[in-house]
Amino acid sequence: MAMYQIECAYTCHTGNIRANNEDNFWCFGESLPVNNEGTKGICSKIISGNRVPAMAVFDGMGGESCGEIAAFLASEEFGKFYNANKRMLRDMPEDFIDDVCEKMNQAVCRYGTDHHIWSMGSTMAMLLFTPESMFACNLGDSRIYFMDGGKLQQISTDHVFGGTAVGKAPLTQYLGLPEELQRLEPSVTEIEHKEGYRYLLCSDGVTDMLSDSEIEAILSQDMEIPEIVNDLLKNALQKGGRDNVTIVLCEVQKLDTVRRMKEWMKNLKDKK
Repeated sequence: MAMYQIECAYTCHTGNIRANNEDNFWCFGESLPVNNEGTKGICSKIISGNRVPAMAVFDGMGGESCGEIAAFLASEEFGKFYNANKRMLRDMPEDFIDDVCEKMNQAVCRYGTDHHIWSMGSTMAMLLFTPESMFACNLGDSRIYFMDGGKLQQISTDHVFGGTAVGKAPLTQYLGLPEELQRLEPSVTEIEHKEGYRYLLCSDGVTDMLSDSEIEAILSQDMEIPEIVNDLLKNALQKGGRDNVTIVLCEVQKLDTVRRMKEWMKNLKDKK
C-alpha cells in the first residue's frame, strides 16, 4: 500500500497575445472544455498515492480551431481511459502507457479524417503515479522536469526535427499522427518515489519564455506549491507570454495520516 501523497497545483492561461487557448490538461479529473479562456487562477489538490494519481498537459496545433479541438479530444480520451483502466495502471503501467497513447492518437486522427482536416494534432506530456514509482511520458515538445535537491533535470524528450532559422522546428511525434504514415513512439522515464521530489509539466508557453536556469530558481523557492505555480506563470507572462501557458507542478509527500483516515471514513460511508 502506498504510503505517500501527491500535492499538485495547476493553471492554464491564454497568454498576452493569443486570442484563443489551444492548451488543455487533465489533472485529477479536471480539464477544460473545447472553447475556454483557461482556468480561474491557480487550482490545487492533494491525493493519496493509493488512488494512482495521473495528470497530463496538451498543446494543440493546426490553425483556426483545430488546435483546441485536438487538445480537448486528447484530454477527454485520456480521462476516459484512465477512469476505466486504473487497475492496469497500477499493475501494468507500461501497457497502460502504450494503450492510452494509442487511444488518444486514434481520437485525434478520427476527428481529422471525419472532418477532412489533415493538419491538426497535439503534444502530450503526462505523469502517472503507481504505488512504487512515477512514470513520465511525452510526445512532442511539451516538457517534463524533475526536481531533486534544488537541481532541475529535463526528463522528457523534445520530439522536433533538426532546427530552423525562422519559427518553430516541426514535431516528429505528436497525437494525431496517422499510424499508416509513422509509428507513435512516446518517450518514457520511470523514477522511484522519494519524499520531496517535484515534477513539472508545462507547455512551450513556459519553456519558450523561461530558461531552464530560471525555472530551476523558481522551483527551488521555499514556497507552497500553488505559490510556485503562480510565480512560474507570472514570470512567463512578464517575459512576453507569447503563447498559451499551462503548468502542472507535483510534489511527493509523506502521507497525511489524518487526511488518510478521513478518506477511509468517507469511502466507508459511500459504500453504505
